[in-house]
Amino acid sequence: MSMFQIFNVSGSAVSAQSQRLNVVASNLANADTVAGPDGQAYKARQVLFQTQLVGAGQDPGAAGVRVAQITEDPTQGRRVHDPKHPQADAEGYVTYSNVNSVEEMVNMISASRSYQNNIEVMTTAKSLLLKTLQLGQS
Repeated sequence: MSMFQIFNVSGSAVSAQSQRLNVVASNLANADTVAGPDGQAYKARQVLFQTQLVGAGQDPGAAGVRVAQITEDPTQGRRVHDPKHPQADAEGYVTYSNVNSVEEMVNMISASRSYQNNIEVMTTAKSLLLKTLQLGQS
């Protein structure tokens, strides 16, 4: 694998983890929301990754990652009996989103660490390329 392919591989991972962080932020922002006027509560979203070949012409063995799909969690949201709530249904229940804040915080930490690790890989590759150029100047 050429040194430049490292940037393609890590760059794809940084892009994918950035999208994952955006989805986590959206989920956390809607963690305690109730069903809207349509009667549907916010559904937590999850990011699915897929392997992607990068630089197929130069190095067919180099693989990065891409976001294949963003799915909604089909789990039913939490239902709380509160007949005085303006969003309560005919039975007096309010449906909240199915976002699990603890799970989302774990996802956020994982995505953040993956993002940081890939930035560190690119920084190291850059440093190695600069050292290679300095060898030519001596």
